[in-house]
Amino acid sequence: MPQVEAWAKVAVDAAFVDTTHGDIACTDCHGGVDESDDMDTAHEGITRDPDPTATCGECHEAETADHAGSLHSTLEGYTTVLAARSSPEAMPQVMEAYDNHCASCHTSCGQCHVSRPTSAGGGLLSGHEFRATPPQNLTCTGCHGSRVENEYKGKNESPGGAALPADVHYNPGGMACVDCHSEGELHGAEAPDATHRYEGEQLPACTDCHPASEDIDQHTDAHLEKVQCQVCHTVAYKNCYSCHVQQSDEGVPYFRTEPSEMAFLIGRNTIQSAERPWDYVTVRHVPIDRDSFAYYGDDLLPNFDALPTWAFATPHNVQRETPQNASCDACHGNAAVFLTEDKIAQDERVANQGVVVTEIP
Repeated sequence: MPQVEAWAKVAVDAAFVDTTHGDIACTDCHGGVDESDDMDTAHEGITRDPDPTATCGECHEAETADHAGSLHSTLEGYTTVLAARSSPEAMPQVMEAYDNHCASCHTSCGQCHVSRPTSAGGGLLSGHEFRATPPQNLTCTGCHGSRVENEYKGKNESPGGAALPADVHYNPGGMACVDCHSEGELHGAEAPDATHRYEGEQLPACTDCHPASEDIDQHTDAHLEKVQCQVCHTVAYKNCYSCHVQQSDEGVPYFRTEPSEMAFLIGRNTIQSAERPWDYVTVRHVPIDRDSFAYYGDDLLPNFDALPTWAFATPHNVQRETPQNASCDACHGNAAVFLTEDKIAQDERVANQGVVVTEIP
């Protein structure tokens, strides 16, 4: 082989060759011309991110079959809400924007088990070693960082500037994402027909590990059946506003948002079901705007009001003791912790009619 510069080499650790995956030829997954000594020829037809079904699926058939339909792979949660807010006539332009600005969040098997996701900057995890359990700081929080990681690890500050505590499961427990989120859940096996992440069974549910304690007065049916656990056991979390997508003069897609805000708010449950029966839940503002996709056309979200902009949320900053559970009247009768109409932008009040709290309990 001819000598190549260091930057042109692939960082494959020598130990990888002795692993199960190291017995597989590079070209079996990535394509290219195996027999050529010429670098340019050898790389003809090469693909950086192999198709999981055609490669991983030869040995991991069940996992790749599940993953192909999972929300991590299809991002169907995005298209579900966009279709609800848009119209059949406007969807082609919305999907053009989606392909340019949203679709890169798609993950393949390799983008969790071999490298960081491309949308998070890429880069091998450990010299092309396949990691059965991906390191959460490079994979999970590579995509779920600005909200989930910062909440979970206590990196946020309250509106007044005070540090907000880390989730009790992280500190002092030090639990990883996969300690709660199972392999089947992450691969899509446990909700194969889901079009949104909050469909079907709660995965995970707080009560899986914490059965309601009968010796705690507040853990009565009056609370447990009407109030989501996070209503009492989380603190302020990040809320994002007004995302607008655009392209630079060179055609590079980018987006802009208004400054995010830290807040804790309780709203009505708009996705009430047997699995999520509560009347009151924590709600988070999602960064949608009536003209988020205006760069791609006029009035592309004609049904903007079909979904609330303050949506059901499961903050990752669980605490045993919080300001709202310090006493009964810290929550009951306290308008400050409820999403009342005065806290909603005038242009979004119709969309949030179902979630707004009109009478403080």
